[in-house]
Amino acid sequence: MIWKRKDLLGIEDITQEEIEHILAEAQKTPEPVLVGKSVALLFFEPSTRTHTSFDLAAKRLGATVTGVPIAQSSVQKGESFLDTLKTLEAMGVNLFVVRHGESGILHPVAPQLQASVINAGDGAHEHPTQALLDFYTILQHKGKFKGLKVVIVGDILHSRVARSNVWGLLRLGAQVTLCGPATLVPKEASEWGVEVSYNLEKALQGADVINVLRLQLERQKESLIPSLAEYAKLYGLDAQNLSLAKPDCLVLHPGPMNRGVEISSEVADGSQSAILEQVKNGVAIRMAVLRLLLSSRSKNEESRGRLKKAKA
Repeated sequence: MIWKRKDLLGIEDITQEEIEHILAEAQKTPEPVLVGKSVALLFFEPSTRTHTSFDLAAKRLGATVTGVPIAQSSVQKGESFLDTLKTLEAMGVNLFVVRHGESGILHPVAPQLQASVINAGDGAHEHPTQALLDFYTILQHKGKFKGLKVVIVGDILHSRVARSNVWGLLRLGAQVTLCGPATLVPKEASEWGVEVSYNLEKALQGADVINVLRLQLERQKESLIPSLAEYAKLYGLDAQNLSLAKPDCLVLHPGPMNRGVEISSEVADGSQSAILEQVKNGVAIRMAVLRLLLSSRSKNEESRGRLKKAKA
């Protein structure tokens, strides 16, 4: 297929064919195809994996990378988010990678820019490249999606990773089960086309993939669980309840991990864990997305330029 999108704002917005195209693109050997392109990283929330992997991905493709320190930016003086992006665009930035605490903030902004925009996580809304690297990891181990039982367990309510995974996995043909305390599962989840369970042992039976989510206590405005110990007892993944899944069940976690809370060290470091593979695959997926967004735009611009010359 020919990639036509300027931005990647979410998995809910893209097709199965586009997801598969990105996964195929991630298998290519990296070449410096983005020499002369400028990428700006704007992270309004903390990040280790996503920020670093985008930085590495862009540099491996030959792009110039600028990390914008939000605490020292004009945002602190009251400049609007859009004005900040337009200012950087005027300096020659071709693509923005943005993480922001406000859900949906990029959707009205991206169309107002000529530069491409990648959503690196917006509030509790979406985290498309995390979902894509999860899909890539699953594909490497399982070779397919159709018919797989994927269990996403934990703090579904505050998880942008869960939402992006749900939209994509259903589109790819997997069966998805969401599991967590009733207080941490959105009321509308039953309308997403997934199975909802509040019993971890029941949910794990026959699972092909388990994606464990972090408890996002920083997003909870009130206490939604009795205690961490109680949560770990009822919803923490350990060797005992993992045995209820299929013997070759794959264990994922987007990180950072709260060991001993949502996942035991025995499982996190065990033979079924692909957590570090996810981190590695994050670079490959982000290179693929950068390459598709920027390379395709360059080709389109060159094509339009030739057309204008021909008409002249």
